[in-house]
Amino acid sequence: MNIMLPKKTALIIIDVQNAIDHPEWSKYGSRNNLKAEENMSLLLSKWRQSGRKIIHVKHESTEPNSTYRSGDIGCEFKECVSPIEGELIIIKHVNSAFIGTDLEAILRESNISHLVVFGVITNNSVETTVRMAGNLGFNTHLVEDATFTFAKPDYTGKIRTADEVHTMSLANLENEYCKVVCTDQVVNAL
Repeated sequence: MNIMLPKKTALIIIDVQNAIDHPEWSKYGSRNNLKAEENMSLLLSKWRQSGRKIIHVKHESTEPNSTYRSGDIGCEFKECVSPIEGELIIIKHVNSAFIGTDLEAILRESNISHLVVFGVITNNSVETTVRMAGNLGFNTHLVEDATFTFAKPDYTGKIRTADEVHTMSLANLENEYCKVVCTDQVVNAL
């Protein structure tokens, strides 16, 4: 399926920081989408070439034991998505990139109505941000193979694989808050 991305489409990169490599995240099992960083890097490179707006969302936790604590190495961006001069960085302290930030105002002032989103963790900050983007009326595309998560226990305590957690989040979002797409579709649209 081909997708259309107007010139006024912003790329939103969520929480791709060194903290995500901490072993704590894998305590219930490994992550999915092992090529996600490769896809992230490709998308960012192609997006830069297209001249469209890029927004890096950086989580700075206020929790004392968080792997995303401000000032720690975990809070730094992963090399595959390191911002360059002129790219906007939004600092957030909760899971949604729209809460406590000026992200919505920046998008509205720039007349941006279309978003492409990728990052981590699928079922946390990515899902929350995409839900809000859809509720705020943004035409949002979530890049499923440039997004990943980890195994996690469900409500009953049964451990669900990272793929199960990931695909359930995608199912929650698809056609209600966003269109789920893959890296190749976005690259072809650019």
